[in-house]
Amino acid sequence: MSSVANKDLRFDALFNSASIGIIVVNGKGIIDMANKFAHELFHYPDNEMLGLVLEQLIPQRYHQRHVQHRTNYNEQPQSRPMGANMILSAQRKDGTEFPVEISLGHFTKDNEKYTIAFIIDITIRKANEELTKSLEKEKEVNDLKSRFVSMASHEFRTPLSTILSSISLLAKYTQTEDQPKRDKHVDRIKSSVKTLTDILNEFLSLGKIEEGKIDVHFDTFNLKEFIDSVIYEMSILLKPGQTLVHHHQGELMIYSDSNLLKHVLVNLVSNAIKFSPENAPIEINTQIEASKTLISIIDKGMGIPKEDQVHLFERFFRASNATNIQGTGLGLHIVGRYIDLIHGAIEYKSELEQGSQFIITLPNEQN
Repeated sequence: MSSVANKDLRFDALFNSASIGIIVVNGKGIIDMANKFAHELFHYPDNEMLGLVLEQLIPQRYHQRHVQHRTNYNEQPQSRPMGANMILSAQRKDGTEFPVEISLGHFTKDNEKYTIAFIIDITIRKANEELTKSLEKEKEVNDLKSRFVSMASHEFRTPLSTILSSISLLAKYTQTEDQPKRDKHVDRIKSSVKTLTDILNEFLSLGKIEEGKIDVHFDTFNLKEFIDSVIYEMSILLKPGQTLVHHHQGELMIYSDSNLLKHVLVNLVSNAIKFSPENAPIEINTQIEASKTLISIIDKGMGIPKEDQVHLFERFFRASNATNIQGTGLGLHIVGRYIDLIHGAIEYKSELEQGSQFIITLPNEQN
């Protein structure tokens, strides 16, 4: 037997016993060769793939794009993986799809260019990856629940104790002259109920974010009027002597999600009020430029320690100088997530005992 014949036998043995699909395509995209494993992979009887146009093995929605990719590859062929960092889809004879990983090679025979594709079915791998992601997500959710239970048991204790003690004392104040005392305890109860409501709302918001259930609705609205309405609502939280003022520059109309932006501003302004002393000014400055809108909230409060600042937007994080002040550590994390949803950015500057500034940047384009 000649050496050429021996080479052909060895090639046939390797080609047809390979445990991956191997397909050889000519310059016109016609399948010239396909091994046994490739036929099994695509559910074709032996040799039925020969003569097919390659695009018959690809979902219809990718045909036009793939023809162009194939043409480009033939002009500059090189051995490489196909679709790096992408999930590629193949199509069986019965029309069902499955994920694949493909490597490409090339050779020339009788002055004709050929492309050789090595195809691996990664269905099991993808299923395992999805399972791993699900398990990691489940663990994350369980950790979140544990953190919430721990946080709730601590943060709920103070307002609940306040409510119970005030209710007990209210029962003792039965005389008309006791009305100021009754009013004081009613106010304490209202404040404690608001604290409990805020804690629950923050956790519910976080749950919706994690589940991808936050609806985003962009619209055009008057920024100055919008900020003024936020200030009006937040004024009832001001401590004695605190002021909340707004300065605006530029045009009036912006394009964003007013609901999510309101949640962001309410959180940042309430923080400025909470962490600032009495008689301290709080500013909201807005400026609409050609390509962006800037919103800054400036306070003269306690500031944030430098070593804590890198963790500000992490879930449940609380600055070391704020642990004795009511809070969940969720507010700024939610702010950051909402800012992402409306395609914005947020940065901050803070100095201990000098105050903090949070700056929101929003794009002006209507996407």
